Amino acid sequence: MKLHDLRPAEGSRKERIRVGRGIAAGKGKTAGRGTKGQKARAGGKIPAWFEGGQMPLQRRTPKRGFINHTRVEYQPVAVARLSGAEAGTVVDREWLRKAGLVKGKKPVKLLGGGELKVALTVRVDAASESAKKAIEGVGGKIEKPVRS
Repeated sequence: MKLHDLRPAEGSRKERIRVGRGIAAGKGKTAGRGTKGQKARAGGKIPAWFEGGQMPLQRRTPKRGFINHTRVEYQPVAVARLSGAEAGTVVDREWLRKAGLVKGKKPVKLLGGGELKVALTVRVDAASESAKKAIEGVGGKIEKPVRS
């Protein structure tokens, strides 16, 4: 077998129907579009969202309030949840994920609440003032994470 012998499988290729080529062709005159109406006209396309003149869905649904699209939503982690860590541990997103305290890709915010007895180095996206006091009060420190 050579390249010039290759042919598509029988029945796998169909010839396209040539419309508007006279009555004898079977698809002449109206070319399978029926008679009159928007869809029979040239350029008579109807958008997928068009509802026949009915009030469109995006206009008939009630709208209230304000949505701030630039809002940053944090995953909260309380200081008390870090009490299981050993002294000198670097608590970052990976450590928190392994401990089951965070998941997904949302930024992490450390919140006060509870006590800490060991000094830790904490790398989170944000921390409340009470969380900073709790960590620095036992000799730990808070750093911003390094983004790559």
